[in-house]
Amino acid sequence: MEAKEIKAAASLPQLLEALGHRAEKQHGQELIYHLSGPKACFSVNREYNIWYDHRTGKGGNIIDFAMAYWKVTFREALKKLSEHFEHCQLPEYGRRQCRRRHAQKLPHYRLQHTGPLGSNAAIKTYLESKSIWDTAQTVLSEVYYYVQDEKNNIKSFYAAGIQNELGQWQVSSPNFNGCLGHKAISFIQKSETGVYLFQDTLSYISWLTDNAGDNSSILILHSGDLLLAAIRKVKDFAEISALFNRDDTGRLHSAELLQALPQATDRSALYEGHAHYNEWLVKRTKHIQTIKR
Repeated sequence: MEAKEIKAAASLPQLLEALGHRAEKQHGQELIYHLSGPKACFSVNREYNIWYDHRTGKGGNIIDFAMAYWKVTFREALKKLSEHFEHCQLPEYGRRQCRRRHAQKLPHYRLQHTGPLGSNAAIKTYLESKSIWDTAQTVLSEVYYYVQDEKNNIKSFYAAGIQNELGQWQVSSPNFNGCLGHKAISFIQKSETGVYLFQDTLSYISWLTDNAGDNSSILILHSGDLLLAAIRKVKDFAEISALFNRDDTGRLHSAELLQALPQATDRSALYEGHAHYNEWLVKRTKHIQTIKR
């Protein structure tokens, strides 16, 4: 089996199971293992077939795993993987089932209207609680929409939102974060050499609050389903900075990005000890307010 074939066809969860390792927890597409002790957390994303070792801070694809697990070279890893799958007779060499991903939609939604921030007190309160109200006014809009169920009952909603590349609204509120229509990344073109990647809108605006003068291009992922689209979008940038969340999903996304694009850098250590950039910003803001009092 060639390297390209192994990465496309060989399932990392199936390999781990064949090696005697069973997942102890599952969160969506993420499987959690303890390969070298009860506190040594090892995560695998089934959708992207990548791994991240929280103990060592390393991650990558199935070939990277084989090199680390068996302590062999790249070529030796290819050979062992081919031999292992043939020996274990995994179905179709552990071939992962690839199905076309269809854009997801919020059922029966209707966009009523949008406008600048400021007229809705509840939206303002929500953004103020995230310490991003001032900055958000340059980025977000008020979005009003409703949902009609099968019985034609109508419920109205409002949220802060930003448009994605397809012109659809990605909205945020205390009760709902999602896309009103077809999912897509949001991309703000500024620089042709440097780009920052964020997992969600909240993280981007939090960073912008601290970096208002930065002229780098911006990409907001919005959904893990769109990571490959994001990689294709930024592959020609010379400097790529990832500020994903510091959780299992964010670390796996960073590992995949760094694996695909050598010029990429994971800069999430900036808010180490916090789940994401906004948590860090809110904590700092409250601390400053306390001192002023």
